[in-house]
Amino acid sequence: MNNTDPIEIAPNIFFIGVFDPDIRTFDIIMKTANGSSYNAYLIKTSEGVIIVDTVKLEFQEQFFKKIEKLCSYDEIKYVICHHLEPDHAGAIPELMERASNAKVLISPQATAMLKAITHKENIDFETVWTNKSLKLGNKTITFLTTPYLHWPETMSSYIVEDKLLFSGDVFGSHYYDKRVFDDLVGDFFYAFKYYYDHIMRPFKTYALNAIKLYDKLEIDIIATLHGPILRDNPQKYINYYRKWSQPNQKVISNGEKILSIFYLTSYKNTKDMAEAIYEGADSVEGIVANVYDLASIEESNMINILEESDGILIGTPTINADAPKPVWDLLSCMMLLEKRGKVGGAFGSYGWSGEAVDMIIHRLKSLNFRVPPLQYMKIKLIPTKEELKDCYNYGVEIAEVLNGKMIELTMN
Repeated sequence: MNNTDPIEIAPNIFFIGVFDPDIRTFDIIMKTANGSSYNAYLIKTSEGVIIVDTVKLEFQEQFFKKIEKLCSYDEIKYVICHHLEPDHAGAIPELMERASNAKVLISPQATAMLKAITHKENIDFETVWTNKSLKLGNKTITFLTTPYLHWPETMSSYIVEDKLLFSGDVFGSHYYDKRVFDDLVGDFFYAFKYYYDHIMRPFKTYALNAIKLYDKLEIDIIATLHGPILRDNPQKYINYYRKWSQPNQKVISNGEKILSIFYLTSYKNTKDMAEAIYEGADSVEGIVANVYDLASIEESNMINILEESDGILIGTPTINADAPKPVWDLLSCMMLLEKRGKVGGAFGSYGWSGEAVDMIIHRLKSLNFRVPPLQYMKIKLIPTKEELKDCYNYGVEIAEVLNGKMIELTMN
């Protein structure tokens, strides 16, 4: 199979994406040991051509060569953009120069982004959403509003005649294999799951909302924006997302709230605070409190604990006017989670200036945690009995907030 040739994936529907086999890090946070692809598609109808998404700017000439093997630019009637992240929208400005009579179809949330990408105010575009459709010749495309998967403007679409879903980034994988189809490439499940965990996991609720729309469709093929095209029982991939996106099934029951207390300690002082806070919180009915030493916990375990927690407290010493690295590692895991509704706070012992606790509070607020006014406990050096009692009371107060105590929360 020649990498420069379009690949027909359904009658008159072609893969015109490009491969990036050498990329090893994507969006800073993801490792791509098998490279990746930037998938784009071309639909030929009896009344003209539709382009579905584009590619990263550095690869646009490969993209255009594939288009030119299938049609002339004046045959292009529409360009559908499911997602305007640069790896999918890089070729849009040049494409609109070459296909100057084409209309761009985007979600309403993408309007400002499209103008920013093209640097044009007068671009010919139309916004589309669930239940809107496009009929061009012998092809009918219906549009699906699927925001925050993983940007606000993302959407999906469905070709009725071919039972083909253009999913956007959903169900994608950073996995290069020129054989393109899931039943022909190597075992890419690890990449499929890794992609979900790092890209889609923070948006579980939105994934489930999208799946409700997909469930109304008969789907034979899922044409993704990264990695293999899914045609071997595509429903199994939808079911993976359905399973992974379910609200976390807590080990505890009876409506109890989980408060997870993480701490790092240099001289046992912050640990003593953590234990006092734990005792206070755990004394409140309906609360299950747990304490974790950040010096001895793996990232994967951090993520699972954070996900099931209703409240999170972080204890840290201040070293060189900062929080130590394991504390920031914990906070970096937050980007992989849904955080709405979680309560947060911080505490710690310090020797000189004590900036670390304030830094953690600021970070929790920026992550949209619910941070009560009693947001932290800071103690200089060794906590006294009276100060440990204050820590106990702090634990009680946080627990009561988790139980629904009405207090004014600070968000900034």
